[in-house]
Amino acid sequence: MNFEKLLADRTELMKANAIREILKVVSKPGVVSLAGGIPSPESFPMDIFKELTDKVLTKYASGAFQYDLTEGFMPLREQVSILLETRGITATPEEVNISSGSQGVLDAVAKLLITKGDKIALEAPTYLGALSAFNPYEPTYIRMDMDEEGLVPESLEYTLKNHEIKFIYLVPTFQNPTGRTITFKRRIQIADIIKKHNALIVEDDPYSALRYKGENIPAIKTMAPDHVIYISTLSKIFAPGLRIGFYAAPKFLRQWLVLVKQGIDLHTSTFNQALAAQYLDGNYLAAHLPKIINLYKPKQAAMLTAIKEKLPQEFVCSSSDGGMFLWVTGPKGFDMIKLYHKAIENGVAFVPGKFFFTNEEEGLETMRLNYTMANEETIHMAIGKIADTIHSM
Repeated sequence: MNFEKLLADRTELMKANAIREILKVVSKPGVVSLAGGIPSPESFPMDIFKELTDKVLTKYASGAFQYDLTEGFMPLREQVSILLETRGITATPEEVNISSGSQGVLDAVAKLLITKGDKIALEAPTYLGALSAFNPYEPTYIRMDMDEEGLVPESLEYTLKNHEIKFIYLVPTFQNPTGRTITFKRRIQIADIIKKHNALIVEDDPYSALRYKGENIPAIKTMAPDHVIYISTLSKIFAPGLRIGFYAAPKFLRQWLVLVKQGIDLHTSTFNQALAAQYLDGNYLAAHLPKIINLYKPKQAAMLTAIKEKLPQEFVCSSSDGGMFLWVTGPKGFDMIKLYHKAIENGVAFVPGKFFFTNEEEGLETMRLNYTMANEETIHMAIGKIADTIHSM
């Protein structure tokens, strides 16, 4: 049977995630991967899962295995409300909704808001998973400028003046892929701009808890609450396999997002939500997060040192105070895709930065490096191999 003729037209836009395809290659024995964007298994609180499970079974019994509200398991919504308060975001439990990872929210937002041809404004570069969620709905992307301080407010202003934008997608803190953070001063400017133009931001915040130095910066949601859908996740600070994301959105949009989710999966796993609720309620996160920070902080420092010491001076690394990634820019015109293929031959993988741009002419000389999955010694060795490969080219 010819199944291909059954496919919807939108499948032409569902390209394989470039990073997932890269990871298929780097999974081969002997290849050191600086390519993935996944938390280290060492960061999972394995020592408490049995305790959490026992408490969930005692507290909720069969209720932890029953259908539940599309909006989310109320004990978890109560705890997420408290968590958001620590981030300066005021949202009652009824104003918090749970999703199957933050990716589930991105897909729901796209399904709800994007009509073919709608203009979506985003940073250049941007998160590849968001593009995967948005692409099937056929938007037109309007790229905005970034520098070392994150999104350039003047670029946002220009974009809103000259285009009818459906929404703006940002990862303001420790951005994937660059690791950059929008400064406090710029966040104030951005909030003022979107209020002036009556625009909507989708603020994706998976990494802000992973801060290794410096002071926390308030979310844009705190500065323009009626103009922001704030999305976050427990994947980086609990366990990604549980698929627990959450969001706080203006009431009108929140109600519609619930209807969208009803048609996708009815609700996120009740048992997994109960585990997450107990994790937060029992103060386990407060005890475990410093362990995650202590795991990743020296790895990031090791990579920064190795880049400075081993890569040619023309290769510049963006500064970052946290998260999971570093972003390196080589001399103009340097082909990072060619470097990637040669580096694989030498047993090291990274992600060429070109894949994170919506403009195919951008990003050839950039690369994203992940440090969460390797130890410090391996990181030094891997950066050294990349340096040797560059010199050989």
